[in-house]
Amino acid sequence: MRRITDRQELEKRRNEVREKLASIGHLRPGSLVGRYRKCGKPNCHCATEEEGGHGPSWSLTRRVGGKTVTRVIPANAVAQTQEQIAEYQRLRRLVGELVEVSEGLCEALLPTPDAHEEVEKKGASKRPSTRKLPPRSKRS
Repeated sequence: MRRITDRQELEKRRNEVREKLASIGHLRPGSLVGRYRKCGKPNCHCATEEEGGHGPSWSLTRRVGGKTVTRVIPANAVAQTQEQIAEYQRLRRLVGELVEVSEGLCEALLPTPDAHEEVEKKGASKRPSTRKLPPRSKRS
């Protein structure tokens, strides 16, 4: 996304993002994975090399409090779960965009420095301060 600097453009973009955020549907974070398993029975069709196994069995995996949590998703809910994951990813993109636009607006709303302040800043001493700091304690 190109960086917008005009205040009116930023406000327009912020309002557009807010409208999109209002239309967010159901959210579900994580990754959906279809897994194929072999049952272990010697006469089953999955026991042959060319067969992938039974499945797919769908699992939704995500991190919660630093731990991986897995939930089995029924086959008839896979499409719905994929839509919820896509909405969650859309939310994250929109929030990032909103933060970026808001940051640009905050910058645009900052007062510009007066010419007098600029002159004072340019005339400041270039020598570092000679003030000494007290010694640090060596205790931990």
